[in-house]
This record gives sequence, C-alpha cells and structure tokens, in this order.
Amino acid sequence: MQIATKGIVIRERSVNDDRLVTLLTRDHGVINAFARGAKRLKGKLTSSTELFCYSRLVLFEGRDSYTVNAAECDASFFELRKDLDKLALASYIAELCCELAPKEEEAEEYLRLLLNTLHFLKTGQRAGAQLKAIFELRLLTMAGFMPDLVGCRGCGAHEGRLLFLPSSGELACLSCRAKDPPESIEETIELPPPVLAAMRHILYSDLERLFSFHLTEGNLRLLARVSERYLLCQMGRSYKALEFYHSLAAL
Repeated sequence: MQIATKGIVIRERSVNDDRLVTLLTRDHGVINAFARGAKRLKGKLTSSTELFCYSRLVLFEGRDSYTVNAAECDASFFELRKDLDKLALASYIAELCCELAPKEEEAEEYLRLLLNTLHFLKTGQRAGAQLKAIFELRLLTMAGFMPDLVGCRGCGAHEGRLLFLPSSGELACLSCRAKDPPESIEETIELPPPVLAAMRHILYSDLERLFSFHLTEGNLRLLARVSERYLLCQMGRSYKALEFYHSLAAL
C-alpha cells in the first residue's frame, strides 16, 4: 500500500548503496524506511533523504518495513552541518524525537515543534540553550511527562520562593519543603520568578508563541540546567548526543 505524507529525516544509516532512514512523519509518527540507491551520487533519492531534510514523501508500506518510493525536498537544514555546535544540538533533539515521538500514529504537533526548533537553530534567532530547554520541556509535556508548575505541592502557593523537584516534576515552597521528613534527600533547584514564568510559558503557550520569551544570560543557563535535569530524571538515562554537545562547550 502506498501512502503520501510529509516528514523529516531524524536518523540515517548506510546499507551498501541504500539508506535506512528514520523519519518523523506528519501522519504516521516515527517510522523506519529504506531509500533505495540513496547513497549513489546521482540517485533520485540522494538529496531528499539526507539527515534533517524535510520532504514530501510517497512511501510503500510492506509487511515488515517501509520503502521510500518518491521524495521531494521542501526544506533543507543542511547548513546545520557547517556548525559543529548546532549539529550536535540538532542531533540530540533528533535523538529525543526517536524516543519520545509517537510511532505509527499521527504526529503533526511533534513535527511542527521539531521544524520550528531547527528553523531557529539554523537562523540563529534564538540561543541554543533556549531552544534546547524549550524543546525538552515541550516534548516531555506532549509525550505525557508534563511537570506540575501550578503551585506548591503542599500549600498551593504559586509565587514567591519556590523550589523545583526534578524527580517528581513538582514545586515546593520553602516552608513546605522544611516539613519534609529528615531522611528526604530529594534534589531541589530554586527557581527565580523569571525562570518559573519561562517554564510555564513553554508548557502552556500556543506553538505560535512558544519561542517568544527572553531571559537574562544567567536565568537562561538555569532554565537550560533545570529542563535537562528534569528530562534525565524522567527518562532514567543519558544520551550520547547530549554528552557530545556538552563536550564541545568544554573545549
């Protein structure tokens, strides 16, 4: 059966003259597909099935796999490969999509989030740390890991000095936190009001307004640390692409 959809390549692997690509598609979520002859210099699918290429696709759905019958590139993010920091961040974002985006079901919102993030990364209109935090928190929210940022888990206070608990995704005020049992060693991170406001914006805003906030450099670094820590706690593991991204910052 043939299906027509739109999608972006988020992973690729060479198999002789072919490519085995992982696609985030609008109508079928994350799928793997063979692009026959795509590694040949003049193959008809060579340019349209490269990493981070967004294309209109015609796929043949077989019993056990998909095959790319035709692909026409609508947008290329090839420029990301010219900047190692941007490529590392894009690779990490793609790795998260492979794990958290739905498989074999509609995923238009996920695709829009990824395309918008890559656009801002490509153009440099937003800092990498901001894009990383936005993508992590919004993707987790969409995938069912939304933190509870409404108010303190004990008294419901929604402003003032609030602590974020990455392991549970909850807030606690200083007073309620002080009432926890002495043996409680749950990690906490104090959130300045601008950082908490930014996190709430990422969770609750429309996609059209998702990227429209600004923070000072110090608050942006804290936002990036909090979002990453929350993601790692929820997923229970790290990511090779994330480790590589951080290694570049240490150089």
